[in-house]
Amino acid sequence: MAQVGEKAPHFALQNTEGSVVNLSDHIGKGPVIVLFFPLAFTGVCTTEMCTIRDNMKALNESDATVFGISVDSFFTLGQFKSMNNLNFDLLSDFNKDVIRSYGVYNGDFFGMDGVANRSAFVIDNDGVIQYAEVLEDAGNEPNYAEILEKVKEVA
Repeated sequence: MAQVGEKAPHFALQNTEGSVVNLSDHIGKGPVIVLFFPLAFTGVCTTEMCTIRDNMKALNESDATVFGISVDSFFTLGQFKSMNNLNFDLLSDFNKDVIRSYGVYNGDFFGMDGVANRSAFVIDNDGVIQYAEVLEDAGNEPNYAEILEKVKEVA
C-alpha cells in the first residue's frame, strides 16, 4: 500500500468527459485528496461522494483538489456524477493500474475481482502522501474529520 511519507504514485486517468487528468498537473497547487471507492451507484459509495460534495466549501478554502477514483467506465462515472451533482472530478481506473499502484486492489468484493478498497489519501504540494486510510470493510466510510484536518495542515 502507498504509505505516508512516500511519493504518491503518478496517474493519468480519464475523467467523466473522457479527458485525461494527470496527478502531476495538480501537485504544488494545494493538497490533493484521492478517494478510491469500489463502485458507482452503490449505497456507501454514493454516501461518501455526496459527503465530500457537501464539504467542498471547506476543502476549497484550502485550495484542495479532489479526485474520486473507481474502476467504473468514464461513461458510468459521468452518469453517477450528474445524478449526484458532484462538484469534483471522478476518474476511471478501468484497467485497474492505479488501484494496484496504490495497493488498494480488492480481489473479492461480493465475489467480484478487481475493484478498489475504499480508501483516502492526502497528497501535499511536494507530491508526498501525508494521510493514508484503507478500509477493509467497504461498509465503512473514511474519517472525513481527519481528512479535512490533514488538508488544512498541509495547505
